[in-house]
Amino acid sequence: MSKPAAPSAPSDASSRRFYHGTRADLKPGDLIQPGYSSNYTERRSPWVYFSETVHAATWGAELAKGEGPGRIYLVEPTGAFMDDPNLTDKKYPGNPTKSFRSREPLRVVREYLDWQGHSTEEIQAMKDGIAGLEPIDD
Repeated sequence: MSKPAAPSAPSDASSRRFYHGTRADLKPGDLIQPGYSSNYTERRSPWVYFSETVHAATWGAELAKGEGPGRIYLVEPTGAFMDDPNLTDKKYPGNPTKSFRSREPLRVVREYLDWQGHSTEEIQAMKDGIAGLEPIDD
């Protein structure tokens, strides 16, 4: 197993685009806080997750619990962040989904509207595939 990457600082992110998928109806300036149930389990997570890819954020929007449409937001981290170990090293070498997590909030920049969702069958297959998985919250 490889050594985890050192946390990144917000200044490392200034020229990067980050996305967060959810069902929450948010506005620019709103903060997405850690400490809520994840999209995949009922357990509260001390982390907030985000990605540099629209593809990963699309899954977040589609798998998010709750009512209403899935939404994707452009976000900026307000504190240090690190590679998401749920998708790196333990499952996939490196970080192909460019997924991250932080114990600090994400600030909503704006809603990202140029995305297409998966089919009902693809979403169900993903739900079946992740059923019973527990996130790594260390």
